[in-house]
Amino acid sequence: MPDTGLSGASRSPLQLLARLRWVAVLGQAVTIAWVTGPMGVALAPAPLWAGVAALAVFNSYATLRAASVREARPGEIFAHLCVDIAVLAWLVANSGGLENPFASLFLLPIALAIFALPTGGVWATALVSTLGFALAVWSGAPLPHVHGAIDGTFSLHKVGMGVNFVVSAAVLLVFFARLAALWRAREREVAALRERFARNEGIVALATHAASVAHELNTPLATMTLMVDEMPASEDRTTLRALIDQCRDRVRALAAPAQDDASAVALEDVIENWRLVRPTIELQREGAGQARVDAAVGHLLQALLNNAADASEAAGTPRVDLRLQSRGGELSGEIRDYGPGFDSAAPPLPGTLFRTNKAGGLGIGLALSHATVERLGGELAMNAVDAGRGVRVTFRLPLTVKT
Repeated sequence: MPDTGLSGASRSPLQLLARLRWVAVLGQAVTIAWVTGPMGVALAPAPLWAGVAALAVFNSYATLRAASVREARPGEIFAHLCVDIAVLAWLVANSGGLENPFASLFLLPIALAIFALPTGGVWATALVSTLGFALAVWSGAPLPHVHGAIDGTFSLHKVGMGVNFVVSAAVLLVFFARLAALWRAREREVAALRERFARNEGIVALATHAASVAHELNTPLATMTLMVDEMPASEDRTTLRALIDQCRDRVRALAAPAQDDASAVALEDVIENWRLVRPTIELQREGAGQARVDAAVGHLLQALLNNAADASEAAGTPRVDLRLQSRGGELSGEIRDYGPGFDSAAPPLPGTLFRTNKAGGLGIGLALSHATVERLGGELAMNAVDAGRGVRVTFRLPLTVKT
């Protein structure tokens, strides 16, 4: 059963019931003392005080139980509600039965059950509450006639009805308003999880396709290597052979297991390889990149650099600023482009697969980067540059430096 606490998973329905029950114990004690004292209503106080005492004793146990249980079972919550109904039936039966203005409080356990129990539990609670109301009415004695400040039993009933309305309104306002806020927060969380699941499903499909493509490319690459080796020596042959070797390395990287220690790469090598691929982009660096990291971090850095380079190039300013720092088991970085920026009303993070505003883009770079950072337990943020054009992407990753 999902947690229906007021402030997240740390507060269970049993805790909520225990807190409301303490309020009920206090309210019942004050009401009994006032009605049998200053008002002079001729009610037998012993049964009423016995009911309040029994509820207080039970709630002492319920409070301890709620503190030790993170997520209570529906059956246990239903049992607690049955105790509340039984005590309420006892008190109503000994204070006027149907004439008791607080008889409508039998509706509150049903309302609480709607938010804390499955459908079957709600119907069972409604049945028990109805039975408790019927027993209280059947066994309850009429209210005695009241003389004095409140003229007549009917006037007393009207006063009680007013107090009952205030109590019911307070419970609805405090309890259900907070539950509604929690419900809306949970809906937003579910929507975010649904979007993340859809993105991760797309990434898994993309990875499966990449592995298949890597397998299929192996044969044509071997054929191209033989053909290039048979060509006369020339500058074009050297260039073609270098390109084929680079493609073969990428295919082998796709097939390499992620958990293999050989997949560790040097940040400096990642940056230099990127500069070979994007020689027209001016790279302004700050900080060292001597650490060896998981290959996923290298792919993340390349993807972010490519996005920044594409944005800067499209704006006519082929420049990217890179700052890296490795300290205290954490790798932090900042990449700034000189592109047109983005609309603050629709920020590109969190990344969604296959959604892009870049001409000719595939819509996978930012989504893969965001998924990689999530998997590694880091943080990724994207902010507009304070002065001038561009976007500043910052990331923090827990890092075990590989030697």
